[in-house]
Amino acid sequence: MISTKNLISTIEEVPTEWIFEYYLNLEEKLTGQTIQIKSIFNPRERTPSMFIFPGDTDTNKYFFKDYSSGNAGNAVKLVMLLSDVPYWKAKLKVIQDYNEYKLNNKYAPIKEFKVYNKYQVTDYEIRHWTNLDQNYWSMYKINSRLLEVYNVSPLAYYTMSKEEDSKKKVIKIEGRNIYGYFKEDGTLYKVYQPKVRKNKFIKVRNYIQGSEQLKYDKEFLIICSSLKDLLAFNKLKITNGECIAPDSENTLIPEPALKKITEKYNDVCVVFDNDEAGIKSMKKYQDKFNFKYVILDLEKDISDAVKAHGIEKTRDTLFKLLKQQLRPNETTTKK
Repeated sequence: MISTKNLISTIEEVPTEWIFEYYLNLEEKLTGQTIQIKSIFNPRERTPSMFIFPGDTDTNKYFFKDYSSGNAGNAVKLVMLLSDVPYWKAKLKVIQDYNEYKLNNKYAPIKEFKVYNKYQVTDYEIRHWTNLDQNYWSMYKINSRLLEVYNVSPLAYYTMSKEEDSKKKVIKIEGRNIYGYFKEDGTLYKVYQPKVRKNKFIKVRNYIQGSEQLKYDKEFLIICSSLKDLLAFNKLKITNGECIAPDSENTLIPEPALKKITEKYNDVCVVFDNDEAGIKSMKKYQDKFNFKYVILDLEKDISDAVKAHGIEKTRDTLFKLLKQQLRPNETTTKK
């Protein structure tokens, strides 16, 4: 006879680390650390971009963020997306699967849940611009004057540190093409490393890129996917539009801040990468804020289009797309 005295009936009784271990078939136990894996939602992904990480230490719960697809949330949200069922059905599925697992396996939830500190940028040094920097940015027709307006500076190095087991661990990163993105007050908010395959962007703090440079004297607001695309958009001279960019195209700009900005424009359009993740993110802005979006199919994004096809062709192509979407007056462009 099968005993049911140890079976559970509510989702709160299921350890969230078990949910991730079980449904993602993880090779390591989750004991409070953050792990990075290839996207479960994008089988073609080469570089792992899905993070499983602990939240509030008092609740010992795990969450996920998949930068490839833009999906994020708690453990039940993961199962909901994987099983393509409503949230309430996902909870029932987790309870049923967990009970079945307990009947056939021995599973002991971790007794000590220790959240590990993450490395954070703690120091950096700004250097002078070089010919190598000029060669990189000029591929996208971006000059030093525009970089200065948006507070982009080359870095000689930056350091990352964390406290672990009462010891401070420090890593110093040096390289030729490392750039710091700064606010107007000189605060570093992001490190950009275009020549590395992993960790090209290191976020230091939340910031709406381009927000401090807005003059609010144009009809339209364009939301690009990155600061580099924002800079390339400026070179197109679409004179009736200003531009901002979120921390990442997979992260929605907070609604209060976005509303405060967008209410000063006649219309808003989103121009992200034309891959699956970018289009999915644009649709999220459409669903949540009713913003229009356009798909620039010249290259993956605006900056790559400028690099491959030049300013004039990119401008003409994007201008036609924006003209079809934006209202009430036609966008004008300086030829």
